[in-house]
Amino acid sequence: MKILVLNNGSSSVKYKLIDSATKQVLAEGGVEKIGLPDSFLKFKKADGSKETVTVLMPDHKEAIRQVFKVLTDPKEGVIKDLSEIDAIGHRVVHGMEYFNKSVLITPDVIEKVKECYPVAPLHNPANIIGIEAVQELMPGTPNVAVFDTAFHQTMPAKAYMYALPYEYYEKYGIRRYGFHGTSHRYVSRRACEYLGVDYGRQRIIPCHIGNGGSITAIKDGKSVDTSMGLTPTEGLMMGTRVGDVDPGALVYLMERADLDAKQLQTVINKESGVLGVSGISNDMRDIEAGIAAGNERAKLAMEMYEYRILKYIGAYAAVLDGVDIIVFTGGVGENQTKTRENICRHLNYLGVTFDAEANKVRGEEVTVSGADSRVKVVVIPTDEEMMIAEDTAEIVGNLK
Repeated sequence: MKILVLNNGSSSVKYKLIDSATKQVLAEGGVEKIGLPDSFLKFKKADGSKETVTVLMPDHKEAIRQVFKVLTDPKEGVIKDLSEIDAIGHRVVHGMEYFNKSVLITPDVIEKVKECYPVAPLHNPANIIGIEAVQELMPGTPNVAVFDTAFHQTMPAKAYMYALPYEYYEKYGIRRYGFHGTSHRYVSRRACEYLGVDYGRQRIIPCHIGNGGSITAIKDGKSVDTSMGLTPTEGLMMGTRVGDVDPGALVYLMERADLDAKQLQTVINKESGVLGVSGISNDMRDIEAGIAAGNERAKLAMEMYEYRILKYIGAYAAVLDGVDIIVFTGGVGENQTKTRENICRHLNYLGVTFDAEANKVRGEEVTVSGADSRVKVVVIPTDEEMMIAEDTAEIVGNLK
């Protein structure tokens, strides 16, 4: 089954065409700067090289039309006709409590996703725009929604509730939802396949760390806690997001700096985290270069970043009453060998031993714990698109 996976952002579209039977990626690329005069499409050619084409794309509908044009191009395309695409799988960021699994998109599903707009104002509207554009361009082709939040719907109330007046949960749905669920689900399952153990009988702490980051506690295949909250701002220190912070400090900041709610949102989402502390960049490669050059704020940013990860691993080891597997994934988790080492060197109390030689590997599946380690520590590159394709193929396959 050929599945087109789409990730629609506010001004971008990322895509992969995947053969769900062979798990082969047939085509991939993306559109950026939708609505701007310098919008462009980039895609990987058959020989592995990349090509960028400047095309005026005023909206998502035109962007997706250009993606279809590349997919069916006589020279660069991989299919002759759009009818070869069996289904489209869409990443949808927020499903609140409406969705605890991936679903076939119906008018009712679209309405419920729209009801989630207040808690995901930047993401869900873009997701819906993309879905509606595809439905118009490919009528009759099944569409499936795969939610970032769905995997975490197994969390117990004691983990997802905030200690605010209960009426705010009842009226506004204010609670912890968590994100990166598709990634956490994929890497935790894949880690068990890689290690040859039963997914349903493990205590796993996957660390999805990159520009955005979250950590999850998984017990017997179910998420029981996760670091992100109502929004993706809570939890770990991230590239530009603040992560955990005293709410009183934010009220104080609003009063002292005369910030309104929108300005505060900008501070905590786009000006904080590694960028805010270092004053250099949100890219950890730039931070490492800054440290090498003797920049003290770069050093502080790195120490804070790693310290927060350590705290969450320790907390979730307590929640799980121990841990069997720790997984590193995401841009930093897969590639920053020094960060992995710094974290693992502080996990002796869990019985973790570290294999420095194995840890030299970047971007590949590898076990970085020692042979005598009581906890297996592995690197598993995430593949959210493959997980979306698998869910889509399963749901559409059950329709036949």
